[in-house]
Order: sequence, then structure tokens, then C-alpha cells
Amino acid sequence: MSPTDTSCQGKRSRTHFSAHAHKGLIWVIPHRSHPAMGTQALCCIALCLLGVGTTDANLGVTQTPRHEVTEKGQAVTLSCEPIKSHTALYWYRQTSVRGLELLIYFRSEAPVDESGMPKDRFSAKMPNASFSTLKIQPTDPGDSATYLCASSKDTALQSRPIPSRKPLLPLPVLP
Repeated sequence: MSPTDTSCQGKRSRTHFSAHAHKGLIWVIPHRSHPAMGTQALCCIALCLLGVGTTDANLGVTQTPRHEVTEKGQAVTLSCEPIKSHTALYWYRQTSVRGLELLIYFRSEAPVDESGMPKDRFSAKMPNASFSTLKIQPTDPGDSATYLCASSKDTALQSRPIPSRKPLLPLPVLP
């Protein structure tokens, strides 16, 4: 079983979420300390116990895998398919300690704000309007969190062009 495989008894997990956001839960476990404790068995047990639900794909964002358990040092790639009419895509991370954090925000496939992205081990891409990935490599136990992908339409504020220069003269202030 590969680190990003989400299969239980050979069935791949693909989940559609019926809102504008979807969450994926990732657990990173340290390397096994006891040879009898198989990581593959733990992964399969955790994924099967958590269950997999599906809904109509036209209703929301699709994020895969839904759940992930991996060893420290492995790579994890999350995939997101935004709602077709949406031009903005967001990746968030949520932990009980830090709360909800914006990792990166794309608009029309271009990164707009990636200030929350830990650049040393995290990377995100949006090669086209219908697909984005978030990759963590190598994973660390501190990466254990809920990762959310969300999409939205541009708002008037987002679509407004940024002025390329300031006015030459100060504007008068009338009493």
C-alpha cells in the first residue's frame, strides 16, 4: 500500500462533498517501533472504520483522498476539483491548537496569497481550472490536521484591478 493509497480491501476511496468545501483528514504516525505492528493494517483499519460517503458530484467540491494515514517521512498528495463555475480555490489546514489557517489561495489558476504555506515541505499547484493538488513531502507528525479545499466565484472586490500607480498630486480634502 503506497502512502497516498486510500484503499480498504482493494476498493479506492473517492468522496464527493455536497457543499463548497471538503475536508480531508491526515494522520502522520511515527515510524513503527514494534515490528509486529504493521502500518498497512493500521491504515486499512482506520480508513475502514471512518467510512466513505458519496453524493452527487455536481453539488460541490471533490477532494481525494478523504482520509490518509502515513508514516513520518512519506509524501502525501491531496487533490481537489472545484465547482466548475468557480474561479477561486483555497487550501486550508485546521488543527485544534492553531485553528483554521489559509495555506494558499488561487484565482484563475494563479497563486494570489501563499503566505500561509510552509515552503520547505508543502507545495500546491493549480495547472487548470478544474484541478489542484496540495503536496506534503516529507510528512512530519506536526502535519496531522484536517486539510480543506474550498472554491468560490470571484467577487466584485476580488475582480477589481489594483491601481498601477498613485495619483500625481494629493487630493484636496473639503471641509
